[in-house]
Amino acid sequence: MTAVTETDVTFDDLQNRAKAYIPRQQLNRLQQAYDFANKVHQDHLRPSGEPYISHVVSVAMILAAMRLDIDTLISGLLHGTLKYKDTGVTEDLLRNEFGRDVAHIVRGATRIDNVKFNSQIDYQAENFRKMLLAMSSDIRVLLVKLADRLNDMQLLDFGEEQAREYGRETMDLYAPLASRLGIDWLKRELEDRAFSVLYPAEHDDLQSRITSSLGDRERYVKDVKELLSKKLYQHGITDFKILGRPKHLYSIYKKLLAQQIPLEKVYDKVAFRIILKSVRECYQALGMVHALWVPIEGRIKDYISQPKSNMYQSLHTSVIGPSGEFMEIQIRTEEMDKIAKEGIAAHWAYKEGATITEQDASSFQWLKQLVSWLQELKDPREFLETVKDELNRDAKTYVMTPTGEVKELPAESTPLDFAYLIHTEVGNHCVGAKLNGTIAPLKTTLRNGDVVEIMTSQSQQPNPGWLKIAKTSRAKSRIRHWLRQEEQQKAMELGEELCSKELKKHQVNLKRLIKTGHLKTIFKKLHCNGLKDLFLKVGEGVLSPSQVSDIMVPPELGEKEESQQALPEIKPTRKGSKADDEVITIDGVDGVMMRISQCCLPMPGDEVMGFITNGRGISVHKRTCPNLLCTDPNRWIKVRWNEVETSHRAHVSIIAHDHKGLL
Repeated sequence: MTAVTETDVTFDDLQNRAKAYIPRQQLNRLQQAYDFANKVHQDHLRPSGEPYISHVVSVAMILAAMRLDIDTLISGLLHGTLKYKDTGVTEDLLRNEFGRDVAHIVRGATRIDNVKFNSQIDYQAENFRKMLLAMSSDIRVLLVKLADRLNDMQLLDFGEEQAREYGRETMDLYAPLASRLGIDWLKRELEDRAFSVLYPAEHDDLQSRITSSLGDRERYVKDVKELLSKKLYQHGITDFKILGRPKHLYSIYKKLLAQQIPLEKVYDKVAFRIILKSVRECYQALGMVHALWVPIEGRIKDYISQPKSNMYQSLHTSVIGPSGEFMEIQIRTEEMDKIAKEGIAAHWAYKEGATITEQDASSFQWLKQLVSWLQELKDPREFLETVKDELNRDAKTYVMTPTGEVKELPAESTPLDFAYLIHTEVGNHCVGAKLNGTIAPLKTTLRNGDVVEIMTSQSQQPNPGWLKIAKTSRAKSRIRHWLRQEEQQKAMELGEELCSKELKKHQVNLKRLIKTGHLKTIFKKLHCNGLKDLFLKVGEGVLSPSQVSDIMVPPELGEKEESQQALPEIKPTRKGSKADDEVITIDGVDGVMMRISQCCLPMPGDEVMGFITNGRGISVHKRTCPNLLCTDPNRWIKVRWNEVETSHRAHVSIIAHDHKGLL
């Protein structure tokens, strides 16, 4: 399978390609879909000014090159019909005209454009979440999106800023998805085109340098193929193919960055592939290659006995070849080679009227599992970071449960990751693990073949330190989720306590207030979704208790309470009370209204000064109070503390070592 790069194909070209494998009686549906799309898009243009219909035909052509079924080709032609709101096309109309599958695929492949989002991150996350949900029930949604994205990247007929956004999204999300589906040619072209957009100078420089060494590379490939062919014939293997293809630009660029070496030191710029008839011959050829050249330790991988999750099977080895140069050699059967190049497309390809089997679909349980994990993530940024992390993990570790069930985890995973892979509750209550029958710390790195047994306790709970131990996105997201829930629960309890105390000052009972039914209006004023949300916002400091009481306390009670609080300020204090007038004295003056200032809250022992207000007596401040210092000194008056025992409101600052239970 080679990349489809035609951007000026016609519907006749599409029909001719489809005729090669789709029964003639079904081609009428393809014509019907083209006529429908042509009518819908008659006034729609690409940013370059070209008719939009040419884009959808190119997308369908890419799908036809993968020999996908008729419904997928039709979906490729119609994938833009729900995008425009001026056409009157609905999902129900597509379902009636072209069937349920086509309507589902088109809906899943259509971006959300009619909803306003707070940021580009929110928009990108929700579109990707929508697509993942749709493709988990029908992988053809993703195949149409990948074909659409490939043609967009081939055309790049929009502004530089949008092109870079498309390039980054393609590199981070779509190319890894193509890789996980095993469609190697598509992954390589998406990466190279995104590379050219994101790093144009590096791309052009690397391409020119690779092209200049083309002659030497071709001679090198020819010599190696002759050596391999001669050796295979000597071992009685006569039916084989040997291919030598240059690695794509982005893979070479990644190696240059990772190893910090010049291009001249990248020896394995060419990957060789030996295609044979049987698995037995594959292992025989591997031994023959190692007898011919020295293998590099740690670079031998057997994906035949342990296939990748996307059904990829092959033997990989790297050797020190002619002239001391590193070579990568892949060995596989013809069937393995077909799956390696086309991935899921090879299984969904049109096979005499059959669609993908349940056995084929079961090979992509990782997708359903990924979707179930991601549905729990509400934060758009965390969602996208988790998707990128999961899609870009290539190396795998295979471990077993005590019952012998094989589990696949990313490389460098720990027993804690294994626990969360089994079940969230197992992870949350994990206290330790046994590896091959021996107790091991949770931070131990798992190795291929380990038998892992998780020990749990109901009293165990996740803690922030686990985030440093966990390596997988699933484990980290579940730990964060639990920690957030725990923090929110504590914040709600604190918020409820603060609200109750504040309302009690106004002789308002919170439970009684709930029964009155006035809370809906109160929630609306405070922008809260309910009582729990109110308590949470108070506990987290988003709202202050006084803000809540200002709205919750009935006006007549608030006025009454305010007047009660103001009494000590406007009347002489009754004998025996512990008001401000009793604790503060002005020498030689009696019966003057006084109040302790709330801005600095002076305490007995502090140096204080009085300020004569207009009609509200004397307010008492600390001598250093900024509010006092900016007033007219002519209105200051000396005051002193009386020796009276009473209680005072005060600001308290506590400095302590942070530890559990401090609050």
